[in-house]
Amino acid sequence: MKKQNNIKVAIVMGSSSDLPVMIEAAKILKQFGIESKIDVISAHRTPKRMFDFATGADKKGYKVIIAGAGGAAHLPGMIASATTLPVIGVPIKSSNSIDGWDSILSILQMPNGVPVATVALNAAQNAGIIAAQIIALSDKAVAKKIVQHKADLEKKVMNSLKEIDKVKI
Repeated sequence: MKKQNNIKVAIVMGSSSDLPVMIEAAKILKQFGIESKIDVISAHRTPKRMFDFATGADKKGYKVIIAGAGGAAHLPGMIASATTLPVIGVPIKSSNSIDGWDSILSILQMPNGVPVATVALNAAQNAGIIAAQIIALSDKAVAKKIVQHKADLEKKVMNSLKEIDKVKI
């Protein structure tokens, strides 16, 4: 079992049905060499558990929390209200959502004083990258991997130009 103090990012979601989206955050964090822990915490069905998690997350050594939720999507905001750690919200298009807009707006429209960084619908990978960038502020090894990631993105685009040049119109 991993030591809890090595795990820097908590990835939480309101339901296990959100896992196919949220696992992408864990995958990208792993590429950056950052350990994460995935958990299901429902703001509506397990409010005490959610509050205990949020108020104790810093004591467990977490540096960032990524919280995904569909439908009413209160989990990211409720966690943000009870912790001083940065919270990155991932709106998830769920089976009962209004094309994902209810999730987006529930996470995005937080009142002043309780911020939640918000990524695009189902964009857990971007949440993982933001979490890595936050950790990179105090971890030179992660910072180096972020720089390489950006260079790889540029290289991918430049390589795609070669393919476009081959297209005859």
